[in-house]
Amino acid sequence: MSERGALRARLDLLAREVAKFGAVGALGLVVNIAVSNLIWRTTEIPVVRAGLMGTVVAILFNYVGFRYWTYRDRDKTGRTRELTLFLLFSAVGAVIETGVLYVATYGFGWNSPVQSNVFKILGIGIATLFRFWSYRTWVFRALPAEEAVLDAERFLEQRRPSDEVAPGPVAH
Repeated sequence: MSERGALRARLDLLAREVAKFGAVGALGLVVNIAVSNLIWRTTEIPVVRAGLMGTVVAILFNYVGFRYWTYRDRDKTGRTRELTLFLLFSAVGAVIETGVLYVATYGFGWNSPVQSNVFKILGIGIATLFRFWSYRTWVFRALPAEEAVLDAERFLEQRRPSDEVAPGPVAH
C-alpha cells in the first residue's frame, strides 16, 4: 500500500470513528439536556447540581452506545478496567462540563434557562474533546491484531522505493 493509500485508509477509519462517536454523543447530548431541563423545571434542585445529574444519566447512556456500537470491534477483555477508566475519564469530563456551567452561574450570575442551556452545551463541547481523546486512547483500546496492522502500515510507509531490489537482467 502506498504512503498516500495508507494515510487515506487511516483517515477514513478515523472519520468513521468520529462520526459514530458524534452520533452517540449527539444522542447523549439530547439525554443530558432533557434530563437537566426536566430537573430544572420540576424541582428546586440548584442549576449546577441538576446539570450534573443530567450529565451522569448521559454518561451511562453513552457507555452503552460506545461499547456496543462505536467501539464494538475494540478489545473486550478487561471490562472492569474498561468501565473503571470510562467512569474516571467521564468524571473528568463532567468536572470540565459542570465547571463551565458553575462559572457562568455563580461567577457571572448567568442563570436564566437560556443562559444555563448555552453554558451547559458549551461545557459539553469542551468536555467532548477530552472524552474523545481519552476514550479512544485509554478506554476502548484497539485489538492487538489491529495494532499489528497499523504497525505494518507504518513500516510500509517508512520504506522507500530505493529499498526495493530491482530485478536484474534475466539470464537465458
